[in-house]
Amino acid sequence: MERLELKNYLDEITLFSASQEEPSWMLDIRKKALALAEELPLPVIERVKFHRWPLLEVRDLNDEVLGTPVLPAFDEMEDNPLIIQGRTTTHFEQLSTELAEQGVIFTDIFTAIREHGELVKDYFMTKAVEIGEDRLTAFHAAFMNGGVFLYVPKNVVVKDVFESIFYHNNLDSSLFAKHVLIVADENSEFSYLERIQSVGTTNEKLSANIIVEVIAKPGAKVKFSAIDQLGETVSTYINRRAHIMRDASVDWALGILNDGDVVADFDSDLVGEGSHSEVKVVAISSGRQRQGIDTRVTNKASHSVGHILQHGVIRERGALTFNGIGHILKGAKGADAQQESRVLMLSDKARGDANPILLIDEFEVTAGHAASAGRLDPEELYYLMSRGLPQSEAERLVTRGFLGSVIAAIPVKRVRDELVKVIDRKLVD
Repeated sequence: MERLELKNYLDEITLFSASQEEPSWMLDIRKKALALAEELPLPVIERVKFHRWPLLEVRDLNDEVLGTPVLPAFDEMEDNPLIIQGRTTTHFEQLSTELAEQGVIFTDIFTAIREHGELVKDYFMTKAVEIGEDRLTAFHAAFMNGGVFLYVPKNVVVKDVFESIFYHNNLDSSLFAKHVLIVADENSEFSYLERIQSVGTTNEKLSANIIVEVIAKPGAKVKFSAIDQLGETVSTYINRRAHIMRDASVDWALGILNDGDVVADFDSDLVGEGSHSEVKVVAISSGRQRQGIDTRVTNKASHSVGHILQHGVIRERGALTFNGIGHILKGAKGADAQQESRVLMLSDKARGDANPILLIDEFEVTAGHAASAGRLDPEELYYLMSRGLPQSEAERLVTRGFLGSVIAAIPVKRVRDELVKVIDRKLVD
């Protein structure tokens, strides 16, 4: 399909909205966002130039190349809440009767918009990520073509892990635009795990635009984990953000293990007194891959606590930039903002940056940062090699330990094991 100017996609968007039986308010959001996407500037990721990346290409919004769904074997299935989805089509959905009777909603985003419209409308790009922030958020709102909605009611504690698996078919050249909306009502508690993975091979340049919104109401506790594994030809924009109210917490464990170019924005807005967020990020860049990751915690309320831990590894000619931003606003007395960003380079041609930024607009607060970019510790390597390990295995073990903080935070053992395998593959391919 011939590539069009964004404004010329109005009919495509209207047709897609009708195909999903969206209410008029959702179509109105799409139309408004389409107009904004023509006018707004791109977001700024410091020290990363991505304006030439193919992040604004749509191609055919309505025709999905399905391929063969990747489903777990029946005897490998577990009972936890699970959604498996392609670009638009949901291939599998599972939620226990017990959770449904407690009022838990876990379904694809289009079903949620149709059947729980008022609830979705209250939170869809209204509190965590706004439609008109920049060109990429507006573009997402206009062309969003898949995702999930999770709502956990007041005082409900869920022990099982909610899990979403999003498969990106490399043979489907259209935009992969996922939206995840999570609402944790007062004093609820649960864990959510997200995996995004490319399947199939192609030489065609593709694009993905992924936005996650987590709304944590007073006293709620959310643990969010993700493993991203999009393919080498996929240029990706990822925006994961939390809106955290009084005494609520959102802890992130994010493995950015894509093979293509990535710009990412991971934000926690601490809007309520006593709110809390721990953000742990690991990333690996290899080949000629370029990645720029902004991780921000904004302390807007008193006695809020926000900590950032970012560890990255760079191989060959890869490039990786970590920007860690801690911002304590006026009025946030007693706030705590800490960050650590470290980059490990395994090649003379690797390029890495770790940029700490602290913005303090209040007295009587605690803040600090640490940042480094360097090579493997030769003493650690020597110790392991003196015990009989070859250099490649010693490097792998040291690197795995360097990334261990996020591995340990993943709530499901089989997924932790999978993450280790993905890291090992990225380190030796």
